[in-house]
Amino acid sequence: MTKTRADAGTRARVGPALFLMLGWVALLWLLEGVDQASGHALDSFGIQPRTLGELPDILPAAFIHFGFDHLAANTLPLLVLGFLAALRSGIARFLGVTLLIVVTSGLGVWLTAAPHSNTAGASGVVFGLFGYLLVRGFIERKALDIALGVLVGAAYGSIVWGALPTDSGISWQGHLFGLVGGVLAAFVFRHRGPRRATAGALSDPSRSL
Repeated sequence: MTKTRADAGTRARVGPALFLMLGWVALLWLLEGVDQASGHALDSFGIQPRTLGELPDILPAAFIHFGFDHLAANTLPLLVLGFLAALRSGIARFLGVTLLIVVTSGLGVWLTAAPHSNTAGASGVVFGLFGYLLVRGFIERKALDIALGVLVGAAYGSIVWGALPTDSGISWQGHLFGLVGGVLAAFVFRHRGPRRATAGALSDPSRSL
C-alpha cells in the first residue's frame, strides 16, 4: 500500500490539533472559574448590541460563558469539531478559520441581537466549525472531507435548530452568523493548488522543460 504525502501530513497534525483543542477547552474552564470567583466580573466582556464601545468585545466574548452549565454544553462539540477542523486544515489555516467565524458571529450578534441583551459563549464557534466541516469537502472536491462532512452532519445536524429564533433565552443570532461564518471560511481558506501551465507555454518550443 502506498502512503501519500497528504496522509503523512494528516498524521503529523494529530498531536498539535489535539494539544490545541485540549488547551483551548482548558482555558475556557479556567476563565469560567475566574469568572465565578470574581462575582461574574468577566461577564462584562459579553456583546451588548449596537454600542460602539462593545465592538472590541467581539473577540473575548467567544471565550466567556454564563456559568459552568453553559460551558459544559459547548465543551464536547467544540473539542470534537475543533479537533477535526484543525486535523484536516492544519493549525495555521484553522486559526484563520476560527478568527473569521468569531468575527462573523460576533458582528452578527452586535448588529441583530435584542436591545439590552448580553451575549457570550463559544456556541457561535461550534456552529461555525460545524458549517465549515459540512461544506469544505464539497468546495475542495475531496472525497475524504466529503465523507467527514456527512458524518459531522449526521452526528450534529440537529444543532441547526439552534440557529432559528425559537428560544428567546438562546442567542440564535450568534448561532446563525457563526454558521454563516463557517461556510464563508470554507470558501476563503480553501486549498488552492498550483496553477497549471497554459497551453501556449507548453507548446512554445523556445522554452526548455
